[in-house]
Amino acid sequence: MDPLDRIDELIAMVETARSVPMSRNNCMVDRGEMIAALDELRAELPADLRRAAVLLGERDKIMEAGKREADRIISEGEAEHARLVSVNEITVSAEHEGARIIAEARAEAQRLREEVDDYVDTALANFEQFLTRALASIERGRDKMHALREIGTFGGDDSERPLTF
Repeated sequence: MDPLDRIDELIAMVETARSVPMSRNNCMVDRGEMIAALDELRAELPADLRRAAVLLGERDKIMEAGKREADRIISEGEAEHARLVSVNEITVSAEHEGARIIAEARAEAQRLREEVDDYVDTALANFEQFLTRALASIERGRDKMHALREIGTFGGDDSERPLTF
């Protein structure tokens, strides 16, 4: 019989027992019958207690294995998190460094463009001054040639040359 059923029998025995006169809580039970029922219960309990202890031991082992597995999974998750954070930090750092290098390169390119523009502008201004002087010199030479032609000393015989003063 199941120990819980045996306990239910004992409770029923006490509930149906005759009350002691002038007492609410006390009752009269057959001592021999109660001792026999308790002996049977005691005989049944050790096997059930051993089974319960074995089940509790197995439960503890399963719980411990589950705890170790949970700790392992948490540890792996933390390691993966750290790795991903590290990779992310490296990526972010590399992106910042790349952006900084590109900004520096653009600034340097702009500075070089401005230097080249200044150099070309200066060279063109110098060339313009040279050409202006050359044109002025050419214009003076042409004017001189026209003036000499008008007074007749250009391109004629040596006898037609004017006298020098």
